[in-house]
Amino acid sequence: MKSFNENILVVDDDPDIREVLKDRLESLGYRVLLAATGAEGLELLEKQNPQVVLLDIEMPAMSGLEVLKEIRKRELDITVVMITAYGTIERAVEAMKEGAYDFIPKPFEPDHVALIVQKALEREKLKRGVEVLSGQIGERYRLIAGKSARMNEAIDLAKKAASSRSTVLLLGESGTGKEIFAHAIHNWSDRKAEPFVAINCVGLSRELLESELFGHEKGAFTGAHQLKKGKIELSHGGTIFLDEIGDISAEIQTKLLRFLQEREFERVGGMKPVQVDVKVIAATNRNLDEAIKEGRFRSDLYYRLNVIPISLPSLRERREDIPDLVDFFMTRFSLETKKNFNGITQDALNKLIAHDWPGNVRELANVIERAVVLGRGPKIRLDELPATIASTDSTAPSVGSSYNENVGAYRRQLILKALAEAQGNRAAAAKALGLQRTYLSRLIKTLRIS
Repeated sequence: MKSFNENILVVDDDPDIREVLKDRLESLGYRVLLAATGAEGLELLEKQNPQVVLLDIEMPAMSGLEVLKEIRKRELDITVVMITAYGTIERAVEAMKEGAYDFIPKPFEPDHVALIVQKALEREKLKRGVEVLSGQIGERYRLIAGKSARMNEAIDLAKKAASSRSTVLLLGESGTGKEIFAHAIHNWSDRKAEPFVAINCVGLSRELLESELFGHEKGAFTGAHQLKKGKIELSHGGTIFLDEIGDISAEIQTKLLRFLQEREFERVGGMKPVQVDVKVIAATNRNLDEAIKEGRFRSDLYYRLNVIPISLPSLRERREDIPDLVDFFMTRFSLETKKNFNGITQDALNKLIAHDWPGNVRELANVIERAVVLGRGPKIRLDELPATIASTDSTAPSVGSSYNENVGAYRRQLILKALAEAQGNRAAAAKALGLQRTYLSRLIKTLRIS
């Protein structure tokens, strides 16, 4: 039995039709709203927000087709089912071209009405689920977006790569957001309505990884009681994300190479080729050039994967994004813990900006979560940061291995700190640094500080 949280709006000028539909739908557990005219129906749509509308196509004053066009004009995202009489099927087809989901012909069978409404509600639930997921992905996208020129260059390249079928290889340290980046590429592509399937290739035995990737036939090995489709097959039409690709065995490398060349494979224990259409995104934190020299990774597989390589900068290479990331995590963990944190003290922020972050964004998230959980608020303070970070020398960040890299990083950090203390005012920052404003502007451009 349904709960009365699913509203169905019936718009029909015939009172008998309205009552028949009301009785039938309420018997199924739905809450039913009734309207005798198109104008009344539109008013209820705005006020009551029903999940599905049953709309008579032939009504005086304002026809169902006119109501449907008005719904689309107002951008009311709702599933509409047309009610049609004999001789109006052509108009029902026209309505479906205008965005109607389905139609019910008169005289209708009660069971047919129930089936159509059930399918319409399932469609609505699926739409809402996609919207929620898209919102979550959009929120997570803030972890890679920001002011950093390096990251924005990577994003621009990824958007171009998203429109092609070409394989993308994401390179970067652990914690730099490679899976979020892969999700973003999928969302930017014309495959975004199709599956995004991810698999972490590390930590699985060769046999288990092979079965997870390619599936297996019934009886392929002990315990294989039925056919199982692998991740690649399940991602047909969409995107497969192969995380930590640098850790796969030589046997899997061979089978994966054949798949990338032919876009087909055999399930474990199978002889029949399975063809799929998928976009492949792989990621690794390994140096694959070294792995090839050491004989641990096939060079021909590397060339197949490395069609569009995208390097994701570490957090120490995008320090200007740290304030925004701190705000993002502080807001998230404040909501989760029901605490009211609304900022961070400048000395605490300076320490976070100066820290080298070997664990990258993931490490920063852990630090902010700890500060919110253990802190008193409303601002994160220096004494609420881990001792290893609180003791960081915030005047001289250690970045890179060469003299020039360290000097460049120090200049960049000095300017960032001055800008932060001057709240973005370049004239004030230049004065604090003892520089001409025009020279500071040139340095900002040279050092690619947004």
